[in-house]
Amino acid sequence: MTEQHSPPKVFVSYSWDDESHKSWTRDFATRLRADGVDVTIDQWAVVPGDRLPHFMEQAIRENSYVLIVCTPKYKLKSDNRQGGVGYEGDIMTAEVYSKGNHRKFIPILRSGDWETAIPSWLSGKYSIDLSAVPYSEDQYRDLLATLHNLRDQAPPLGPAPNHANLNRANPIPIREAVKPFLRTQEKSEGEFEPVKIVGVLADEVGEPLNDGTRGSALYAVPFKLSRAPSSEWSDLFIRTWDHPPQWTTSHRPGIARVQGDRIVLTRTTIEEVKSTHRDTLKLVVDTVNTQIAEVVKRRHAAEQAKADLQQKHKENVRRIADDVKFD
Repeated sequence: MTEQHSPPKVFVSYSWDDESHKSWTRDFATRLRADGVDVTIDQWAVVPGDRLPHFMEQAIRENSYVLIVCTPKYKLKSDNRQGGVGYEGDIMTAEVYSKGNHRKFIPILRSGDWETAIPSWLSGKYSIDLSAVPYSEDQYRDLLATLHNLRDQAPPLGPAPNHANLNRANPIPIREAVKPFLRTQEKSEGEFEPVKIVGVLADEVGEPLNDGTRGSALYAVPFKLSRAPSSEWSDLFIRTWDHPPQWTTSHRPGIARVQGDRIVLTRTTIEEVKSTHRDTLKLVVDTVNTQIAEVVKRRHAAEQAKADLQQKHKENVRRIADDVKFD
């Protein structure tokens, strides 16, 4: 049975600076939805006759996250409590003060800088910078990892060292102590366990918007992996997908993401996966596995060579030390 994951529910708060900014916000929300985030924005949810204050209150209180798209105009309206932005600011600050849920509200810098665009009540928060054109993919992935609860976690605690280890002449080097965590991608010393695609997560395939806008017929298709790969593997996969060893004119660079134990192709269709992307996926995964295996092999060989030199040095020291007499 396919494991079910509830998509994160997100509301986007922004100001209607101009048509270009409204369009950017809509495209940003569309991309998030393609990446498995259940986004609500007023452009899709509000129709003539709706009570706007009720919509704002409900959207802020019922969503798991609120993304605040910050611009100088947004800051001005928020700080001065003007219009809809000011009303949303009242609701958000009240919820922070009453519930202490600071992490729910994530500032997104779109234009200006941190001083001129971030509302006063958000100053000092860890923010996402999407102000560049095009905006940073690393920053976008940082946001996605947060929304999907896929951020790196601290490794488990090991046992405390005993008294003898702490006081002996040659304690365990720090590098050796953390090797169990560094080797999580290897079956044994110097051997890499390849990552494999298990199949399509059919129950998690997205749905097209089909609203007549460009690309609205496309959606996200996730694939289950045999395990969650390392960040090194994930980064290499994305780069290789964008520039694969072989491709057809139907190939779509820039749509691949790695999220935990999943690969997600955004802005595609299940038909395209079958006709085009399946073969490219297999090729890219095989290529990345081969390259990472080489890296692991070279890394292990270098570590082994270093360990051999250290061992020879110790033996040499002991041999010479035995010859040093003070009789």
